[in-house]
Amino acid sequence: MIPGPEYLDQARQLQALSFTVHIPLVCFGIAFPAMVLWAEWRYLRTGDAVCRVLARRWTKVMVALFAAGVVTGTVLSFEMGLLWPSFTATFGSVFGLAFAIEGFSFFVEAIFLGIYAYGWDRLSPRLHFASGIPVVLSGLTGSFMVIAVNGWLNHPQGFRIENGRVVDVQPLTALFGNSYFWHEFVHMYLAGYLVAGFAVAAPYAFARLRGRWDRYHRTAFAIPFTAAAVTAPLQVLVGDWVARDVAVQQPVKLAAIEGLGTTTAGAPEHLLGYYTDGHVIWGIEIPRLLSLLAFHDPGATVTGLDSVPLSDQPPVNVVRYAFQTMVGGGTLRALLGVVFLVLVRRSRRLPETRWFYRAAVVSAPVAYVALIAGWVTTEVGRQPWVVYGVMRTEDAVTGATTVPFGYGALAAVYALLIAGLIWVLRVLARAPLPALSIPDAPSVRQPGGA
Repeated sequence: MIPGPEYLDQARQLQALSFTVHIPLVCFGIAFPAMVLWAEWRYLRTGDAVCRVLARRWTKVMVALFAAGVVTGTVLSFEMGLLWPSFTATFGSVFGLAFAIEGFSFFVEAIFLGIYAYGWDRLSPRLHFASGIPVVLSGLTGSFMVIAVNGWLNHPQGFRIENGRVVDVQPLTALFGNSYFWHEFVHMYLAGYLVAGFAVAAPYAFARLRGRWDRYHRTAFAIPFTAAAVTAPLQVLVGDWVARDVAVQQPVKLAAIEGLGTTTAGAPEHLLGYYTDGHVIWGIEIPRLLSLLAFHDPGATVTGLDSVPLSDQPPVNVVRYAFQTMVGGGTLRALLGVVFLVLVRRSRRLPETRWFYRAAVVSAPVAYVALIAGWVTTEVGRQPWVVYGVMRTEDAVTGATTVPFGYGALAAVYALLIAGLIWVLRVLARAPLPALSIPDAPSVRQPGGA
């Protein structure tokens, strides 16, 4: 018996809730260990005690975020099998290798994170620094594998279906020989540095607005914000790569993103607006721009939603608004990053205007919203397929009747987890600094250091 639509909606909501909580923690796992190691490397290179204190305090934050990520990541792994049993049973032989390596990476990260956290006073400085390198690499490889699976979901290859069974499985080709995977990989890793960079810098920007701006706070702001500022403009360029690949590999998704009802040569771009009855109303139309962006040819033909039946189309306005939110947030952050880099390069010191630090504080929630909006664009835009063009989501969902109970229980667990994480981070933030000579002069020599 095929589960009813109510099961599908409930399973989607439960998966979306878990994903919304987990994916920001993935960003910290990607980028934050590298920032911690950068601070320690600065200490080893220059002998700057401020960088050592910063790296040591950030290590405690890193441990807390890792612990929270373990909880949310474990929940997601169980949801894969419990909510989508037909999917995992059918295609486990394709993506199982990636999840096995991801699990191995998790254990490596946990082991070396423990060594790094407890080794500050027990290992030599250089050996301690070396113990942090596997933390960075394992965080990279673990998420690398998960992104590879997602790339395969959007562009399935490396197998055949014969008599309803998956045969001739080539997992390396399916996961890593997949052209769709590589732009997802780069896009997500840049997003990791954007989210972690702006989020880590925001509390120090807030401290600047409250008058706390000694060299410790300046350094703690400069390292993550510089990483985010450099990454933000690069993300715009990668976005162009993503859009052009989506235009070829998933033309229906692009049509939903742009609200293009009919296949059109020289297709226009619509900013804002609402999609209804096959076209966008109340939007700003820019002639031929969609064809130019998608194919670098203003006269190119762009596939519209009319190329597939209504039952094979994603919810257009959800995808459109998510995409426009992502692009809007990304554009604002790129502008802020460029302003920061220009000001620092010209004056060789951090910006001094209060408006800049207000914008830096706001950049953290903007980065989170843009991150979630980007994943909504990717995942909802693929609907109604769980494996694009091969298995429909409604065919993969569980028929269990306890999903609503699970949703309520999981929401309570996540609320407690988030509250506990915030409490721990506040305790760590309020811990007194060790006695250091930290001058109050407002200048810095370079954006990544003291």
